[in-house]
Amino acid sequence: MVSYTYGKMLTRPAYKFWLILLGLPVHILVFFIYLYKRKNDPSLLILKETQEKLEASGYKTQLMQEFENEYRRKQSFFSKKLDQKEMEQHARKWTEKQFHKVVSEKTNEQLEKKGIQSVTFKDTFQSLLQQPLFLLLTFIPGILMYLLIFIYSNSYVKYIFERLVMSLFVIIGVAVFVFTILYISPFNPAANILGETATKEQIANFNRLYGLDQPYLVQLWEAVKGILTFDLGNSFTGNEDVAASIAKKFPVTFSLTIVSLIMAIVIAIPVGIISATKPNSFLDYSFMFIALIGLSIPNFWQGLIFILYFSIKGHWLPATYTPGDILSMIMPVIVLGTALTASVARMTRSSMLEVVNEDYILTARSKGLNYRQVLWKHAIGNAIIPVITVIGLLFGGMLGGAAVTEKVFNISGIGSYIVDKQFIPDIPSVMGGVVYVAITISLVNLIIDVSYAFFDPRIRSKMRQY
Repeated sequence: MVSYTYGKMLTRPAYKFWLILLGLPVHILVFFIYLYKRKNDPSLLILKETQEKLEASGYKTQLMQEFENEYRRKQSFFSKKLDQKEMEQHARKWTEKQFHKVVSEKTNEQLEKKGIQSVTFKDTFQSLLQQPLFLLLTFIPGILMYLLIFIYSNSYVKYIFERLVMSLFVIIGVAVFVFTILYISPFNPAANILGETATKEQIANFNRLYGLDQPYLVQLWEAVKGILTFDLGNSFTGNEDVAASIAKKFPVTFSLTIVSLIMAIVIAIPVGIISATKPNSFLDYSFMFIALIGLSIPNFWQGLIFILYFSIKGHWLPATYTPGDILSMIMPVIVLGTALTASVARMTRSSMLEVVNEDYILTARSKGLNYRQVLWKHAIGNAIIPVITVIGLLFGGMLGGAAVTEKVFNISGIGSYIVDKQFIPDIPSVMGGVVYVAITISLVNLIIDVSYAFFDPRIRSKMRQY
């Protein structure tokens, strides 16, 4: 299994590079074993004999003459002056290339007739991997290589691993992009924080303290290095630890978003299925009309209306969010989840309507299967794939859009934190907040990608073949 996986990985350039790099000590050892076996390789003797026979028969001279004649005819046809030196140079080059090609072909024919295989580095390595003693002796120096082979051997683990690597590049890309935007922004952090009365010396000291006087690439490297080492530094305002601040504020936004997401899924998917199974009915028109209203309502307006009627006039719910108070979560969760619920409901309906008219659904019905069985066993599983995609795409929008909702309900979350800090701009704080959001979105998208395989067996089969 290890030997087969190793050979398969060599066909993919990216994996081949890391395979050799991570297992460099093992590859060096195998290379010396390969050189030793190469000395006793019978194919080399056959290759040498074939080459000598062809040279003795005058085949190389024949090739040279053929090329020279062809070259003369070409020059004559185009009425060009014949350059003897240039002709001989091209003739030698072409002859050597053609001669080695013929020698290789004839050697392979001989090897195939005699049932002899030439010794290659790949075959040597694969044969050694089949021996338990070799695996045991090289396990410690090649542990990272064997770990990579194990990851590749399991289709699901490989799929998750590749998505994690892609997410890492996305996060770094987001960090570079955000930092660049903040760097070229017209805002001056030192002047904004120290005030209009600050002297040039105070501003210069501030910039020197936080490294803002360094070149762009130096500042960018420090920012990216801080993200990779989980050291986000201190904020410009208050000199507070950015990682600690985000650790306090991010769970608030994340919990509100997750509850809103669950609410949207629980409500929207059944509504979409009911609308699709009863198209053009009163229920269908009613649900889709309500969904259209939900898509059209701005978050901030909906939040203000809720506060006006349910807090100020009705005194039923608190106007501001308080951690641990379930009642204070109701209005923010509904405001956050309204647009998502409407979008998922409409997508579920569209996807279900498309699937129920497919040939395999009609075939299942024609065989006498109950409509409800066909719906649950065949239709919903296939229709849910685009719905999952929409949920994943909108989840990031919910995290970003939570800033408006947080401001309306006075929630001290990551959204409002980033908004407050970006006008300074407090580069460490904004970078930290955006990267946390990017990490969360990447992980959610990973979960959604993996869930595709759970709902669609065709995706599972493709994952195994890839």
